[in-house]
Amino acid sequence: MTAVRAAGFTKGALRGSAFDPLGQSWGPAPPLEARSEDSPEEKIRQLEKKVNELVEESCIANSCGDLKLALEKAKDAGRKERVLVRQREQVTRPENINLDLTYSVLFNLASQYSANEMYAEALNTYQVIVKNKMFSNAGRLKVNMGNIYLKQRNYSKAIKFYRMALDQIPSVHKEMRIKIMQNIGVTFIKTGQYSDAISSFEHIMSMAPNLKAGFNLILSYFAIGDREKMKKSFQKLIAVPLEIDEDDKYISPSDDPHTNLVIEAIKNDHLRQMERERKTMAEKYIMTAAKLIAPVIETSFAVGYDWCVEVVKASQYVELANDLEINKAITYLRQKDFNQAVETLKMFEKKDSRVKSAAATNLSFLYYLENEFAQASSYADLAVNSDRYNPSALTNKGNTVFANGDYEKAAEFYKEALRNDCSCTEALYNIGLTYKKLNRLDEALDCFLKLHAILRNSAQVLYQIANVYELMEDPSQAMEWLMQLISVVPTDSRALSKLGGLYDSEGDKSQAFQYYYESYRYFPSNIEVIEWLGAYYIDTQFCEKAIQYFERASLIQPTQVKWQLMVASCFRRSGNYQKALDTYKDIHRKFPENVECLRFLVRLCTDIGLKEVQEYATKLKRLEKMKEIREQRIKSGRDSSGCPRGRRDGSAGSDSGQNCSAGGKGERLSAQLRALPGTDEPYESSSNKEPDASYVDPLGPQIERPKTAAKKRMDEDDFADEELGDDLLPE
Repeated sequence: MTAVRAAGFTKGALRGSAFDPLGQSWGPAPPLEARSEDSPEEKIRQLEKKVNELVEESCIANSCGDLKLALEKAKDAGRKERVLVRQREQVTRPENINLDLTYSVLFNLASQYSANEMYAEALNTYQVIVKNKMFSNAGRLKVNMGNIYLKQRNYSKAIKFYRMALDQIPSVHKEMRIKIMQNIGVTFIKTGQYSDAISSFEHIMSMAPNLKAGFNLILSYFAIGDREKMKKSFQKLIAVPLEIDEDDKYISPSDDPHTNLVIEAIKNDHLRQMERERKTMAEKYIMTAAKLIAPVIETSFAVGYDWCVEVVKASQYVELANDLEINKAITYLRQKDFNQAVETLKMFEKKDSRVKSAAATNLSFLYYLENEFAQASSYADLAVNSDRYNPSALTNKGNTVFANGDYEKAAEFYKEALRNDCSCTEALYNIGLTYKKLNRLDEALDCFLKLHAILRNSAQVLYQIANVYELMEDPSQAMEWLMQLISVVPTDSRALSKLGGLYDSEGDKSQAFQYYYESYRYFPSNIEVIEWLGAYYIDTQFCEKAIQYFERASLIQPTQVKWQLMVASCFRRSGNYQKALDTYKDIHRKFPENVECLRFLVRLCTDIGLKEVQEYATKLKRLEKMKEIREQRIKSGRDSSGCPRGRRDGSAGSDSGQNCSAGGKGERLSAQLRALPGTDEPYESSSNKEPDASYVDPLGPQIERPKTAAKKRMDEDDFADEELGDDLLPE
């Protein structure tokens, strides 16, 4: 009977008790004993959880771009993990330590050191991992150490660690080995060991060809100048499979609404975006490689481009052939062969709309630069008609309208270009210029301030903002923006002279002198700056220092007697009468009919007591008599019958009775003489004088023109032209 006691058959059951084999009649089971929070095991478990949380927070902060916080979390995790190891060693045996947690903490700490460019600390942390034999597969982290040495430009150590990592990775991990070999090849390129780089990339292209390796192989062969190998490498690059499905799967085969919904959902999903990025990258590598090797693989770059175009046409990248042809035209432009560039671009007039629009945009740009506005307008119309949403075409069309003076219509084209592409900075800049022409200064300022938010350090934009503030009669703001401009282009003489002029107009002569002097230092041929500096030194009673500026002015404008008279006047004011006399005599030899020079010669010779005084006095009297005769002749010509037409010396030629200025040589000379100061105060005034009417700016006139879609130009009269971008490329 005792054999069935476990099943509930007991002596009690025989005496009439209820059958209860599971003991349910005893009541509920007692509650579990609460585990003490102070137990060592619980403390270790909580600490381990905290370490994992810190590692996760560090990784999240790194992915969000907060590298400093990520490093702090990683360091905190490292400190807590060491405390955890000490506590675990006290409770359990060493073999029960969580090595995976230690590995993850150290690896994350090294990664965060590297991200914060603390390369020495990162290398030390990686060394701790690599030297620990208890970490399996830690040797592959030598790749990361090699990457750090590569960033430090320690190429020999980088190659050493890459090869050590390659030795420790088994051959079954083919993809990782290929990536490490690619790193080795790139490092060889940086050290100039192109033959070793070629060996690495050739091995990769034979085992698992990819776009980066193919492009680097072309670069290596280009560096050593092997034409045939460049061609073969380009063909290998073209043949690299993209592993992208055809676009047919995104076209609905039927009218099934469920199928259409699925296709709409996958048209722009992450996989589709990845495929687009891969295709874009492939096209970029192929275009760059073609532009690199085309000028060197054949006798001329045109033949080289033709070879590349034929290879591309026979591949899966057929649509790139047209882009290569446009690049060929742009290469002609860089070589200043405009006729060939135009001929090449005109071949695209019968192509599809996208290519036709890109070619017509470039043609419009070329004709605009050559001031052939009719041709530029016709090709801009062709580009717009081919692709109404091409912002570059609309910008060029606006430029041609701007050149014809129709500013309102030009602004409409620029606005449409911005509606199609809000990042078209050329259109926004040109709208600002258009509003400035229309005297809508508030709107122009708004455009340039928006542009400044996009292009923070654009010298053109900074100047335009300063110029608009000056036109709005706000000199303080104009000076502030010119200061920002000088911080971007500190050697621009026109910006410095403009700032000096603003300070001068505000009455701050010392600041004006500083900026005028800096402008003169960078460009010592600006006649206005030279004149201001000379007048400043005369005004401050340092006539000796003014002499060097007026001498330079006389070198720049040797036919202007004004500057040489100023030099002589400075000598006279400084008390050097002998030098002044010699200078006046030299002026008289060069300009024997100059009355002012003779007057000073007479005065100086009289004061010094020289015998030549009578000779100069006679010449002076004769010149003054001739001057009176000329003036009387001019006056009689005016009083007789109005404007002389077809006759010389102011003779009567019309009875209209209108007063006209005489155009004879006598009047021009008298006007020039009237512009000179009198004998009592010869050229001593410190006021800013306007240049003579016969003065010609050595830099030539500057005309304000809007930016083309490829070139960005500066304002008309106060700043030198600067280019912001390369020639217009197809969209």
